[in-house]
Amino acid sequence: MVNEPTHAPLLSIVVPVYGVEAYLYQCLESIRADIPAGESDAVEMIAVDDASPDGCGDMLRSYAAGRDGVRVVHLSSNVGLGLARNAGLDVATGRYVWFVDSDDWLPPGTIPAVLDRLRQHQPDVLMLDHLRVHEDGRRGVDASSHLLRGIPGVTRLDDQPQLLRVQHTAWNKVVRRDFLDQLELRFFPGWYEDIPFSHPLLIGAEKISVLDRVCYLYRQGRHGAITSTRSGRHFDAFAQYERLLDWVTRKHPDERLQAELFQLMINHYLVVVGNDGRLHPHLRRDFFHRAAEHYRRYLPTGGYPLPPGVTGLKHRLVGRGDWLAYSALRQAHRVAGRLRRPGPAGGVDTGSAKTDEDPSRGAVTATTGDGALAPQRHDALAGGRLP
Repeated sequence: MVNEPTHAPLLSIVVPVYGVEAYLYQCLESIRADIPAGESDAVEMIAVDDASPDGCGDMLRSYAAGRDGVRVVHLSSNVGLGLARNAGLDVATGRYVWFVDSDDWLPPGTIPAVLDRLRQHQPDVLMLDHLRVHEDGRRGVDASSHLLRGIPGVTRLDDQPQLLRVQHTAWNKVVRRDFLDQLELRFFPGWYEDIPFSHPLLIGAEKISVLDRVCYLYRQGRHGAITSTRSGRHFDAFAQYERLLDWVTRKHPDERLQAELFQLMINHYLVVVGNDGRLHPHLRRDFFHRAAEHYRRYLPTGGYPLPPGVTGLKHRLVGRGDWLAYSALRQAHRVAGRLRRPGPAGGVDTGSAKTDEDPSRGAVTATTGDGALAPQRHDALAGGRLP
């Protein structure tokens, strides 16, 4: 049973919860304690207990008791992150909705800044910057954060195409609810559920606002997070990209847009296939060949911007389906990296390097100084000899 608020708030924050007992209170408090005095009616928080197997359900019951503006939905069975978000969205009453993951948290001052920007610009989508926070406390800027700089007022993707290359997650975007319904967007089941949700928001938006400040702290390396879990479920990415590209073909059949998304898709597949923390070695070859099949199926007829350097070479190998050459290149690149890394005497951490989780990184290097796409293109599997 979920009690409806007396007045419709400006912002609904949906927090799906599963297996995060150690982090849940920090997340909830970072939201509730940040709501300005006198603004309690402007924000509602909806926590969705996705049949969490630990003590999260009881924690949510206790936390919501006696706290206005905190609502809890308890699901009878586990449905996964995307469908849990949908369950929260179904009962949200705010004009805007923001999906915050329950193992992450907000820095102080975020809620006032978000509310102010929503009122000022009334955008379809408000984009936010974030930091990556590691378990040892280190904080790092995301590889795509620089693409958010220097965008005053409201804009459209046609005017700021680099925004498509910002980390494609749901939690770095606050979305107008009517606009979300207009696009008929919901989350699909499976891992990588943000792929067919996040990109269409930017593609369809008439008014995009960018809040160029850190509004989200993204926890890295948590046990149980999909980016650090070896599983065959990483193959879910293929179905999610199929949904995205089907939506684009039906709603926005633009060749330039399809070329940009194609490059991002291949970049993402290369991140997954090259990451020891995501795929068991015996699954890597199958994943590579699935990526190659998608390359052949979705390659734009006019080509696409080919990233420079090693990333571009990997694209070519995926296009040719050349697993042996790719695996040899991957191994040589890793050996070279270990040889270049200074030893303990140099004061550098010599632990195992973590493969980049951001599929936009390769795409960022393929842009010009002003963020526009570089002119280099790759035609349909021609390419000639490998360098």
